[in-house]
Amino acid sequence: MTYGYIRVSTDKQTVENQRFEIIKYARRRKLKIDYWIEETISGTIDPCKRNLGKLLNHVQSGDVIICSELSRLGRSMFMIMSILNRLMEMNVAVYTVKEGYRLGQDLQSKVLAFAFSISAEIERNLIVERTTEALKRRRAQGVILGRPKGRKNTKYKLSDKKEEILKFMDDGCTKAFLIEYYGISSATLYSFFKREGIKY
Repeated sequence: MTYGYIRVSTDKQTVENQRFEIIKYARRRKLKIDYWIEETISGTIDPCKRNLGKLLNHVQSGDVIICSELSRLGRSMFMIMSILNRLMEMNVAVYTVKEGYRLGQDLQSKVLAFAFSISAEIERNLIVERTTEALKRRRAQGVILGRPKGRKNTKYKLSDKKEEILKFMDDGCTKAFLIEYYGISSATLYSFFKREGIKY
C-alpha cells in the first residue's frame, strides 16, 4: 500500500498544496496513492494522539508513506528520528517530496538514520544547556522563580506567557522544561493549557 500523509498546524492552512505536491511526486514515479491521511494538528503532539499514530499501527512491511517533507511527521528531530526508526524496523519506506528522501532498508537510509540520531542527541543537549543558562541568568538577575510563599494569586499563572510558551514548544521544549523554567507545578501547567486551548 502507498499512503499520502498530510499535516497542517492550523485550520487557516490548507492541505491542498501538500496534496498537489504528493500527487505530482507519485505520478513521476508511477506510484498510486491508495489512502490519504490528513490532519490539522500541531507537530509537537505525540504521534499516538494523532492520525499519524493510527497509520503507524496500520502499515505493514513493504508499504510506502509519502509526505511533502520530514517536518510533517513532527516538530523535533528526536520525534522524527523515532518515527523513521520505527518505520525502517517494519520495512516501511518513507518518501519525501521536497528533500527527495527515499528512506527504506538500504545503506543510505541507515546512514541517514544514524545522522538523525546524532542530531537528536545534540538537540537535546542544547535544550538542556539553554534551559540551565536561562535559569542561572534569571536567578542572577534576582528573579524569584515561582510564586513567593504566602502570596495569593491576583491573576492566572502564565496568563502573560502564552506567546513565550508557544515559542518554547515550537523549539521542542518538554513539559518538564516549562515546569522547571517557570517554577510551577504540573497541575498549573495543565490548567494553563486547558484554559488557553493548547494541545500539547
